[in-house]
Amino acid sequence: MNIDEILRSGTNVSITISANDLLEVINYTVTVTRREMEQLVNDDKMEAYLTADEVSEMIGVTKVTLWRWSKRGYLMPTEVGGKRRYCKSEITAKFLNQNSAK
Repeated sequence: MNIDEILRSGTNVSITISANDLLEVINYTVTVTRREMEQLVNDDKMEAYLTADEVSEMIGVTKVTLWRWSKRGYLMPTEVGGKRRYCKSEITAKFLNQNSAK
């Protein structure tokens, strides 16, 4: 029986491990966590393109408002595959960061 099976079973047990084994578990946990964090950072660096529906829901405006902003040059969509999309980084910079500062 491995540790995952013990944890899933819900039984209350005491486990004795050596200092070296504890150090190995800690190093493994840190390594896995570091990989996961690096992946999150790399995923965040990749640009995402959102639809008008996604943007309107995200910032709480109608699609008509998005169209009006596009005509005024305030928030310009990008053509991706023949469809209008909005850069998520631009939405975040313009709207979401302002709201979190308040």
